[in-house]
Amino acid sequence: MSLLVIGSLALDTIETPHGKREYTLGGSATFISVSASYFTKDIRLVGVVGYDFPQSEIEFFNSRNIDTSGLEILKDKKTFHWHGVYHKDMNTRDSITTELNAFETFNPEITDKFRSSDYVCLGNVDPIIQKRVIKQLKNPELVMIDTMNFWIEGKPAEVKETLSLVDVIMINDSEARLISGEYNLIYSAKKIMELGPKILIIKKGEHGALLFTENTTFTVPAYPLEKVYDPTGAGDSFAGGFMGWIDKTKDISDSNLKTAMVYGSVMASLAVQEFSLEGIKNLENTTIKKRFEDFRYLTNF
Repeated sequence: MSLLVIGSLALDTIETPHGKREYTLGGSATFISVSASYFTKDIRLVGVVGYDFPQSEIEFFNSRNIDTSGLEILKDKKTFHWHGVYHKDMNTRDSITTELNAFETFNPEITDKFRSSDYVCLGNVDPIIQKRVIKQLKNPELVMIDTMNFWIEGKPAEVKETLSLVDVIMINDSEARLISGEYNLIYSAKKIMELGPKILIIKKGEHGALLFTENTTFTVPAYPLEKVYDPTGAGDSFAGGFMGWIDKTKDISDSNLKTAMVYGSVMASLAVQEFSLEGIKNLENTTIKKRFEDFRYLTNF
């Protein structure tokens, strides 16, 4: 099977109470594809970078069986750059700089090979672009999207149009309330699923994540860590682990979706233990398995 990943690639500057890293690898497509690569070996990456994007990082993607033939390199622009500073609680942050650069004109044309991908994960980009990408696909088994309050508030009609075309949406609790207009997350989930998605994942940061389907409500906790070094890629690492497991197993039953939620949480918990991609860049499969078993122990009673 195959997993198509579309989203941003970035060179981020990250400041947390535990240190600072400048122009380090980031972006939704980066975390999604690398996280998923521990579960499935046919990952197709679509994105855009500038002339300053390190060739060594592209070689790293290729070493993880990530097909970068859909990666556009603009010779006259720099790579998307975000500079963020996290507060002591690590749940809030200030955006110091957002330089779209090459990403400003991102409007991907999907190649014939990539259009036939079985599973699709669309990172947080303009809902108009998400819709345009979905229209280019050839009967995928499952399409998952992420979005954010910027698009929900700025392009609400477009977000809802896109929702009508997808199978899964992953958002955080405040975004769920924005889309639904309801505070209670259970009722919010019901209203969002009426817009189209059959599966809804609500991320709750340090409080874990919720899964909703027609017949199931399931919750997985966040892994208890003494220190969180960099939460920037947590949600996208979750999405990569979730979709990587689905692509590996080809199973979207409620029971397997629950397992995918745990693997998503595993990858998110490993990602936040280091800056940038370092937490999931060179993992051993035994490390993933051990963390999965830790989750099993945590949730068993």
